[in-house]
Amino acid sequence: MPVSPAYRPDPRFFELGAEYGDAVKPADLPQTILRLRNDRAAATVGLETLSDAEWVAHFGRFEPLPGQPGPVAMRYHGHQFRVYNPEIGDGRGFLAAQMREVSGAQAASDRVASDSALPTRLLDLGTKGSGQTPWSRHADGRLTLKGGVREALAAAMLESLGVPTCRILSLIETGEDLERHDEPSPTRSAVMVRLSHSHIRFGTFQRAAYYGRKDQIEALMEHARSLYHPAVAPGDATGFLAAVVEASAALTAKWIAAGFVHGVLNTDNLNVTGESFDYGPWRFLPHYEPGFTAAYFDQNGLYAFARQPEAVFWNLTQLAGCLKLIAESEPQVADLAAALNGFGPAYIRHLRAAFLNRLGVKSLGEAADQRLLDATLALAREKKEALRWEPIFFDWFGGFSSAARALGGVRGKTYQGEAFDAFRFALMEHEPDRPERLEHPMFAAPEPEELLIDEVEALWSAIDAADDWAPLKAKLARLETAKAAWSL
Repeated sequence: MPVSPAYRPDPRFFELGAEYGDAVKPADLPQTILRLRNDRAAATVGLETLSDAEWVAHFGRFEPLPGQPGPVAMRYHGHQFRVYNPEIGDGRGFLAAQMREVSGAQAASDRVASDSALPTRLLDLGTKGSGQTPWSRHADGRLTLKGGVREALAAAMLESLGVPTCRILSLIETGEDLERHDEPSPTRSAVMVRLSHSHIRFGTFQRAAYYGRKDQIEALMEHARSLYHPAVAPGDATGFLAAVVEASAALTAKWIAAGFVHGVLNTDNLNVTGESFDYGPWRFLPHYEPGFTAAYFDQNGLYAFARQPEAVFWNLTQLAGCLKLIAESEPQVADLAAALNGFGPAYIRHLRAAFLNRLGVKSLGEAADQRLLDATLALAREKKEALRWEPIFFDWFGGFSSAARALGGVRGKTYQGEAFDAFRFALMEHEPDRPERLEHPMFAAPEPEELLIDEVEALWSAIDAADDWAPLKAKLARLETAKAAWSL
């Protein structure tokens, strides 16, 4: 049987029509060597029962899954480093399929009660490296194998830390030598498939606005509202914007708490569900550094670590500008502005919650929670390289009940001074949240799972030099273990 009985195709985007995407053909790839298959992610949509041959047929040759139309390259525009570009769209990928998540899958992952009466999430299969489309311009439509490996690592690390993220479902090597000007060439090629909660970008709305198509904005908003924010009333642009603002604020706060730098926060790289995707020049902080950037070409630090909230708010402003075109009165425009300006308070609220979650403690109220947030950042700012970002949360997970573990560990002598005293007092106020999690073997290790650039390069080097995939697969397995430890 090619798919499990839980598989439920639901190709909703395709119903929008030809003005939102173009039917395309995948590249005829010379080879299809299966390198990574994420059966845990596949099980959430009923695809884990595919044989390897069926997997390659669907995710390397892109034979349509049951109930799915052919591939569609989605149309969108975007601000790229705040310069508007009307010449973009899916240039090396396409929407391959849409299906419903297996009932209870999201509830299990988010530690919330499952309600069988609620509709399950609509998820997309999107590709990268699957060939040229009408939006490729002069590019080859391909993906480097290293790029695919890096995306798999980024998604796995973010998922382990509880950040809303796409999951890399499949990585297949394709046997082509690619020329790239910004890395050693020729280099190996791949095609990747991601499982995402929507590929409708802010830039999808921008394209409709660019052409003055109020009808398209209205249709797109209703499509996205009904599928991704069904609590919003039909036709309520303000409610829709407020929902996207809230989701985007939560995502941004979790990036910051994870020490993650996306690298390219253009309007075509943010979607309406607040789930991150499309990991190009990402980085995790080695230590606290507000100006830390992920992209070598971000010379002005536009998307630096501490500027990510500013970048997301700026992008939300562009989305609000699109929705303004369908506002019918000045009060409606004012309501849109009020919804947009809700980002700041929502971000701070979610940031406090994200730091408490990372430290494994319960909320004590806004004032005490803010003291702990401020004290944690002050400690990270003072200690920098001596402490690093990730170890703070690893050493002190579970609150002050971890004092013996932290002070007796490899960084014990680092925890002293005024900044540490303020952190210690703020942490002591908060009760542990599910302290039984500390019984997980991961917390007996001296070091946390990190994903700094040196390790990423070492994992790739083993593949590049000796075709050794064992270190990468071991790392992905450890990140899965870490996910379980943090979220038990």
